[in-house]
Amino acid sequence: MASLHNVLLLGGSGKVAQLLTPLLLQRSWNVTSIIRDPAQIANLEKLGEGQSGKLSVLVRSLEDVTSEAQAKSLIDEVKPDYVVWSAGAGGKGAPERTFKIDRDAASHFIRASVATPSITKFVMISFIGSRLKKPSWWTEEIWQEDLNTTRKVLQRYYEAKVAADQVLYEEGKKRSDFAGICLRPGALTSEPAGKVRLGKIPVAKGTSSRASVANLTALLLDAPNVKNCWLDMLDGDEDPEAAVKKVVEEGVDAAEGEPFY
Repeated sequence: MASLHNVLLLGGSGKVAQLLTPLLLQRSWNVTSIIRDPAQIANLEKLGEGQSGKLSVLVRSLEDVTSEAQAKSLIDEVKPDYVVWSAGAGGKGAPERTFKIDRDAASHFIRASVATPSITKFVMISFIGSRLKKPSWWTEEIWQEDLNTTRKVLQRYYEAKVAADQVLYEEGKKRSDFAGICLRPGALTSEPAGKVRLGKIPVAKGTSSRASVANLTALLLDAPNVKNCWLDMLDGDEDPEAAVKKVVEEGVDAAEGEPFY
C-alpha cells in the first residue's frame, strides 16, 4: 500500500489542479485544496467522492498572502509533506495582481515550505519559456523566437514566473532532503493524457495536455529519488512513467545554464 502523504494543493480550482486531485486521492493520499471562491466548493468536493484518500477544501485568497509568516500559518494548519503550486492570476485584474500571486505569494509559500522540515517536495507548475538565459540545447533562432513572442505577449507573467522559479531552485538547494521541482509545460490543451517529452527539450514551442501535466506531477511526487530540478515537458512519444524514471535516474536538470545554476 502506498505511503500516506498529505498534499497542499494551491490553486485547487484550476484545470490542471482538478485533474491532479483525483490522481493523488487514488494513491490514498490526503489533499487539501486551496481555492478563492466558496461557490466552487461543491464541485471540487465531488472530486473526492469514492476515493481512498481524503479531500478537504479550504477557502483562502492567495493574493492576501503577503509574507512568509502568513504562508507558514496555512502550512502549519494543513500540515502537508508535499506542496503543489498550481495557482496563478490568469491575467485577470490589474497587472500588479500577477506579481502579487505568481511571484510574491508563490515565493512566500516556497520559503515557508523549505523552512518546514516535514515538507520534502514542492512542485511548481511553470512554463517552458521561463528562463533568463538561452539553454545550450536551444539554437539561437529558437531563443530569439521565444524572446520575440512569449515575452512580448506574456511579459508580466514571464517576469513573475521566472522570479518564483528562481526562488524555488535556490531555496530548494538549502536542504538535501528537499526537492523543488519546476514542471514547465508548453501551450496547455484539453487533450487526454498521453505520451510526453520530459527534461531538456530542444524546442521551445509545442503543446502540453493538462491531463499529462497532472499525471507527471503525480508521478514526480511519487518518485522516491527525485532531486531539485527544472523539467521542461511537451506532448511527445515517451511513456510518462518511463520518462520520469529516466530523468530522475539521470539527474536531468533543465535549469542548467541559468545564472543561479
